[in-house]
Amino acid sequence: MTSPAAPARRVPEAVHRRRWAILGVLMMSLLIVVLDNSILNVAIKTISTPAPTGLGATQSELEWAINSYTLVFAGVLFSAGLLGDRLGRKKVLIGGLAAFGIGSALAAFSGSPAELIGFRAVMGLGAAFVMPATLAVLMNVFEREEQPKAIGIWTGGVGLAIAIGPITGGLLLDHFWWGSVFLVNVPIVALGVALMLWLVPDSRDPNPGRIDPVGVVLSVTGLVLLVYGIIKGGQLADFTDVTVLSTTGAGLAVLAAFVWAEKRSAHPSIDITYFGNKAFSAAVGAIALVFFALMGVTFFAVFYIQSVRGYSPLETGLLMLPLAVAQLVFAPRARLMVDRFGNKATTTAGLVVLAATLAAFAALDADTPIWILEVVFLLMGAAMAYVMTPVSVVIMQALPREKAGSASALSNTFRQVGGALGIAVLGSVLSTAYRNRIEDELGLLPPGARHSAGESIEATLAVAERLGPRGEALAGAANDAFLHAMHVTALWGAGVAVLGAIVAAVYLPGRTPAPEGEDRDQELVPAAD
Repeated sequence: MTSPAAPARRVPEAVHRRRWAILGVLMMSLLIVVLDNSILNVAIKTISTPAPTGLGATQSELEWAINSYTLVFAGVLFSAGLLGDRLGRKKVLIGGLAAFGIGSALAAFSGSPAELIGFRAVMGLGAAFVMPATLAVLMNVFEREEQPKAIGIWTGGVGLAIAIGPITGGLLLDHFWWGSVFLVNVPIVALGVALMLWLVPDSRDPNPGRIDPVGVVLSVTGLVLLVYGIIKGGQLADFTDVTVLSTTGAGLAVLAAFVWAEKRSAHPSIDITYFGNKAFSAAVGAIALVFFALMGVTFFAVFYIQSVRGYSPLETGLLMLPLAVAQLVFAPRARLMVDRFGNKATTTAGLVVLAATLAAFAALDADTPIWILEVVFLLMGAAMAYVMTPVSVVIMQALPREKAGSASALSNTFRQVGGALGIAVLGSVLSTAYRNRIEDELGLLPPGARHSAGESIEATLAVAERLGPRGEALAGAANDAFLHAMHVTALWGAGVAVLGAIVAAVYLPGRTPAPEGEDRDQELVPAAD
């Protein structure tokens, strides 16, 4: 009896033999891009400290240092993937890594917050070319039967970066200056490029899509104007200011023009027709709202842990570890809940728990036992895992299989935009509430110093330190004002999560049986963070 013929191999033998080494190189590239943002989370307090320790960045400048990366990344992501299809994924991946490395080196030696913001935008541009290319290369070096395993390992790299980023940042800041959190990227990028030139084969799409330059310009411009207006409102503690209203309105108008142009484009960056599917729209909206709440909370949690509680950057990274570990532990198990209770129930429950953990920050004060914060972080990470898995399933199943790449990229784009708006909106709420609370305590300062001293807790503490013993009362008032602002901001974040729960409960599909003959455990391509 003759054995059945082995299926024809699509991947060349030479590439097949080194496929796992190639996956290691791709994971290194992905890890460094994701790692950078999680490292930065514990460095923002140090960067806000006046020179020579930091750059003396104001709260609004810190928000822009994070968002300049995120907005460029989100705006260019779709076109970066198409460019890789057209020019070759290996070329685009190496170019993206090189841009990321150059931006990192320049960011490390920034002489001002404005320079840091600009160089972070360069890093975001490079990251936008790295993220889609790693997955595209992976799909071209593994045979179909091994792709699910490879994708699972690739996704694990994202979780690993989120987990080790804060600890790595803490270690660097405990021993080196603030720029080390960016400079550490450079040797890793250099090694990654060298290994990529040696190991990774090039590939391209024989029928690539067309680039949509008008869509890219309109989306990035609209988002930047909108975020600028929101952050400016928080900086001035006045959302009725003419500058705030005009830039916010202009941003919304440009985004409306973007939607209009995409509807009429023969090759849009984002196919607006996808959003005619209510389940898809609800799932993408839930992802955006989750990251809106998470990024905003992470922003103020670092100041609470370091400025109010007095922990070091390394201790801060360790204290935030339960948030990442819970996602790593519970994400693979979330599918079991989906199988038993359905997408709607699992996602809604996750968002309700997320809202409760955000609201719990409103009960924290300067001497709350730190284990309570750890429990909050653990529950928050678990809640996110039980939201992200089911909505990812809904997104991938709502569109035809041939649109899986677009669905994944769109999911990732909305994560980034949601996170950017979360930092802008919740950061502005924090800034406004803080300034309104501390304003009376700054009355003894010279008029010119009052505004800058009232923008953030770090600015107030810097003034208090210069006053010597006379500044002790001001430092105490700053801590009280920050706690008040954190409580207000946490409740805003909880409200956003409740809104997400309502959207999920109304629009997400419930439990649906798998069609006969179809593998229920079909692997889905996840969107990376």
